[in-house]
Amino acid sequence: MKELVEVIAKSLVDHPDEVIVTETENEKAIVVELRVAQTDMGKVIGKQGRIAKAIRSVVKAAASKAEKKVIVEIVQ
Repeated sequence: MKELVEVIAKSLVDHPDEVIVTETENEKAIVVELRVAQTDMGKVIGKQGRIAKAIRSVVKAAASKAEKKVIVEIVQ
């Protein structure tokens, strides 16, 4: 999941070298944290959060094969 989020985020932002994705796993879910440059935050979130929602939907679909819940957090 980490690689998927990283590829999507790097294709959206102006500063792909500043994209940092971390993945932690607990018994309930996999938590993927996405950090981007402050100037790219709007591009990752989108108007009314549409892009962020789309990223979460794609990751959720990819995670359905693993039968594990995945939470994508966009961190400042």
